[in-house]
This record gives sequence, C-alpha cells and structure tokens, in this order.
Amino acid sequence: MLVKNEMLSAISTTLILVFMPSLLILLVNCNEVGLNLNTPIYSRHDFPPHFVFGAGTSAYQVEGAAAEDGRTPSIWDTIAHTEISTGTGDKACDQYHKYKEDVQLMTETGLDAYRFSISWSRLIPNGRGPVNPQGLQYYNNLINELISHGIEPHVTLFHYDLPQALEDEYGGWLSRKILKDFTAYADVCFREFGDRVAHWTTINEANIFALGGYGNGTVPPKRCSAPFGVDCIGGNSTIEPYVVAHNILLAHASVARLYKRKYQISQHGLIGFNVFSYWFIPFTNKTEDVIATQRANDFLVGWFIGPLVFGTYPDIMKKIVGSRLPTLTRYESNQVKGSYDFIGVNHYETVYVKEDLDSLKNNIRDPAADTAAHMIFKRDGVPDGELPINAAGMQGLLEYFKTNYGNPPIYIHENGQKTSRNISLNDTSRVNYLDAYIGSLLNALR
Repeated sequence: MLVKNEMLSAISTTLILVFMPSLLILLVNCNEVGLNLNTPIYSRHDFPPHFVFGAGTSAYQVEGAAAEDGRTPSIWDTIAHTEISTGTGDKACDQYHKYKEDVQLMTETGLDAYRFSISWSRLIPNGRGPVNPQGLQYYNNLINELISHGIEPHVTLFHYDLPQALEDEYGGWLSRKILKDFTAYADVCFREFGDRVAHWTTINEANIFALGGYGNGTVPPKRCSAPFGVDCIGGNSTIEPYVVAHNILLAHASVARLYKRKYQISQHGLIGFNVFSYWFIPFTNKTEDVIATQRANDFLVGWFIGPLVFGTYPDIMKKIVGSRLPTLTRYESNQVKGSYDFIGVNHYETVYVKEDLDSLKNNIRDPAADTAAHMIFKRDGVPDGELPINAAGMQGLLEYFKTNYGNPPIYIHENGQKTSRNISLNDTSRVNYLDAYIGSLLNALR
C-alpha cells in the first residue's frame, strides 16, 4: 500500500494498527479526502505476509440513513441534533446505500481488512426485542460484500451509540440492566454474523466513553456536573464515570462468556476489549513526576486492564477514589478476569506528565483530579491542530503492556494524525506521521 507516488483515494483521518505476537494488522480510517503518499523508504513488499492493511470506521460516522428502514435514534443522534450546529450523522458518508462502492474502493486501494461497528439501534431498534430485518440484511450484505472481495471483517459491538430508548428507560450504562440487554444484542450479532466474522470487539475506547460521556461531557450521553464540564445533561462527574466503567466491565465479561461458551468452538473467532491510551513520559526525571506518570497509566489504562488481567482495580485507584470506586466482588472478579482473547488499544500521541498532588486537596473531584497529574500535550515546535510525532511512544506502550500485564495479545486498533481542514490537499504532516509510525513498526518486525 505504501508505494512511492501511489494515490490512495478515500483514505484519511485514522490509522489503525493491530499487533499480536503472530499477527500485525494495519487498518486505515476511510473518509472523503485523497492522499498522495510519497514514501520511498519502504513498500508493501517489505512487510511480512501476515501484515494486513485495512480500514476502520464506526456506524454513526459513516452509515447515514439515520431514520431509514426501521433504525431508531441512538444517544449520538440525540446529542448531534441538540448540541452540534454544523452537522449530524443523518447522512454522513452514506455507507448504508454506498457500501458496494466503498468496498470497491477498499479493493482498489489494496486493503485486506475492514473494521466497523454495528448500530445497535439499527439491528434492534428499541434496544431489545425483535430484530429489524432490514438492519440485519444491511450488515449481512456488507459482510458478504467484504468477504467476496477478500476483505476480512473486524466488528465492534458498541462505539458510543447506545439506543436512546435504553438511555431513556433506565439511564443506559448507569444501570446494571444494561448487562442483560447488551448480552442479548451481542447474542444476535454472534448468531447472525459469527459464521463470517472472526474478530469481535465488545466496547470501543471504554475509558473515553466513561470519562467523556459521564465526566466532562465531551461525548454522548454528555453527562457531567460543575465544575468539571460545560452544558451537560445532568450527571455527577465524581461518581458516574466509575459506575459506568464498572458496568462496562461486567457487560463485557457477560458477552465474552456467552461467546466462549456458545459460539467460539464452532465459529473459531476471537473476542476482545478496547481502550484508549497515551504513552506517558515524566516531564522531568524527578521522582514525583515518575510516580505521577505511573499514576496516570493506572487511572487511564489500569482502570480497565487491571480488572481484565488481574481481577482487581489498581491499588492507587482504590486508595484515592475510595468509596466512589465500585467494588468488584469475588464473583465479579472471577468473571471479568481473563475475559478476553486480545486487548485493543487506540494510541495517537505521547503526553508529558507532571505531579499535581494539590488536586487531591479538593473535596469534590472527578477522575482527572483523582489522577493528581498535570498533562502536557505539546512541547515547542508542533503546529496548532496537529499531534506531535513520537513514534517511539508506540513501542513504549507495547513494552508497558508486556511488562505490566503479562504480555497479552495486543491489537493497536487506532493511530493517526489530525490536521487542519484547510490543508487537507497538502497533507505532508499526516504522511510524515504515518510514515514514522509504520516505519517504526516495520523496524520492530525486522
């Protein structure tokens, strides 16, 4: 794919890298902008045969047809229509109608895999109950079209788009009732698509959904409380992120258990869980900054990966958060621990960390304050609107998982550069970013 002067029409935004001990998959997010990648250093043939190039999207970002063929609103629809004045996902990339054209573009681009999410409210319009036959047909059509072109489907069950009906009925992920409904929804997906889908991810960026959806209000359902968010729709930033995270872990474990007991033997697939992670570096070599860096890792990554690998939350979280952090019972711990075949990681940038213990003096704290760390996202020389290029952060992150979590299979699901819209046709910063990260991984393979 990365051949000198090769034009990649419809490739933009997010690069997804999937890494396992015996498998390395590269997935790139499809959008409307074309790139001319002039990278003479390496070509597709430099990568081993098991290195797979692909593409990744999520349902609300690309499907469109938001009110067609039985689909009902999700929490993304609600927020987009009430909070975003410049656009919604009503049409988006219109993949619902143009999936054949999209798959043809993937084929022409040379992709081997496509990662997408299923819209729960399209498949099961009210969140539970009868399956929507038109939604079912769409996903069958998409999966079959991909396979007929030699493209492997990688499917995510939840990407921030809970059916609004369940949010209205019982508060969505704030309630334990979500476990039953999410498991039933997953059961439908495994039953209907599992004969052709071998890679399942239950939740995309679970930590960002908990923090953004219930801490600072940056993603649906946009719940938070002052002074931690602006224009939020109710909520309690000090408690709700931890409650939601707990329910996410239990729901994931329930779905993974279902898959392993009922489907995995016959379908031979894998099921995993996805989190977002920076690579954290101490701002100085002072002991307090080093400790703060570890604390940042524990609060962002260990919050979920600790229970999945060890069956318990990090000790520092228990100490700082106290009674606001739900307790994993012995039964819950046994269910969550080991409930994955792989861990998916979304990684974009390296962040510098300074100690900020003063934040712990506040009587009312959100997870950011509980972390007691000041994040520095840029140092000198990085243009506004772009991410710093630090490809070594990818290797550092992988080494961190290997050292601290027993070397689990790791899928790096997302990695990429953002740029200002007015320079999209002069996309050298993204080329340089992707070149650095892909080259770094190629060097590691060598």
